[in-house]
Amino acid sequence: MFVIGWGGNQFTPLLRVYRQVGGYSQLDVDVFLGAYVFGLIPGLLVAAAMSDLVGRRPVLLAGLWAALLGTLLLSLGVHGGYPGIVTGRLLSGVAVGVAMSVGTSWMSELSVAGGRPGTGARRSAIWLTLGFALGAASAGLLANYATPALTLPYLTHALLCVVAIVAVTGARTAETRPRTGERPRLRHLRVAAARHPRFLWVVLPMAPWVFGSAAIAYAIVPQQVEDAVGSGALLFTAGLAVATLGTAVLVQPLARRLDDHRTSRAIVASMVLLTLGVAMAALTAATGSPWLAVPVALLLGVAYGIAIVSGLLEVQRIAGPDELAGLTGTYYALCYLGFLLPAVLAALGHWLSYPVMLAVAGLVAAACTALCAAGWSRYLPAAP
Repeated sequence: MFVIGWGGNQFTPLLRVYRQVGGYSQLDVDVFLGAYVFGLIPGLLVAAAMSDLVGRRPVLLAGLWAALLGTLLLSLGVHGGYPGIVTGRLLSGVAVGVAMSVGTSWMSELSVAGGRPGTGARRSAIWLTLGFALGAASAGLLANYATPALTLPYLTHALLCVVAIVAVTGARTAETRPRTGERPRLRHLRVAAARHPRFLWVVLPMAPWVFGSAAIAYAIVPQQVEDAVGSGALLFTAGLAVATLGTAVLVQPLARRLDDHRTSRAIVASMVLLTLGVAMAALTAATGSPWLAVPVALLLGVAYGIAIVSGLLEVQRIAGPDELAGLTGTYYALCYLGFLLPAVLAALGHWLSYPVMLAVAGLVAAACTALCAAGWSRYLPAAP
């Protein structure tokens, strides 16, 4: 999960390099950034259903192979052209989808089997987030100091993929979901628990903001201050990514303590912090100040860390044993819709300024916060 997370986020600090070296427009690179959502959502939903039938390990192993192939395609740099970059990002998305749905479910089941129920959500979120953070840090440093800038970051990740493939292949005793022998059918993709009122009225309004907050912190905000940081823009972008995700890792134990099966306290807390962070991002875009960008990244990192764990804990309470992987995949698919935000704002940028668009996003976040709060103690599933 750590290695796949690394590959999923190593692309983000390189957006400026693709614009400078490849001559791509801002809209192009934001499309590249969001393209892997279209691989991720099938990876989340289909992989979850497959892992219920054939086991967790073989599907997660397939995700690692997708990560390896995707990163090798991206290592071609601008020589791969638009099709190569988009295909590489799609495969990276498939891999992240597998890690999030199958890996999180596997981690939760292993935690229960190991006598530590309730820790799986936090452990899986921490390792994914660490991968996201270190992937961005590594790519930013290598692209800034090594040559070729669009090759070495990906080859580093390819080496990690090989190590992880060997490790997962050898983990023969860790399977928690034995093969059923049943053939995959369309009905296996249906997740009845996704219609649970608690999921619809408390988790759903929060979910797109999980990665929407990350996209604002280290994809949108750096673009608004890059003129002020000049030649240090690449390292500054990587630094914001690490600050956001590092803060998210540090705050996740707090998220576990905030969680309360009788209320939506943790989710509402994350949404309040997120709304404040988006408002500060609008102010940063208006002033172009890199000094404001840092507290924005930290605040959105706290919101991200609390939101991702609290959402997973809600999912674990709502889903039955046979729906855990499916509902986890559905949750993460909704979360990753937020990563389309940079491309949407870039497209709207022809008519509206970023301060205005971010201010509107803040108002939408405030409305979602109110909706989550309205379900504070309603539609509660049975306590574990």
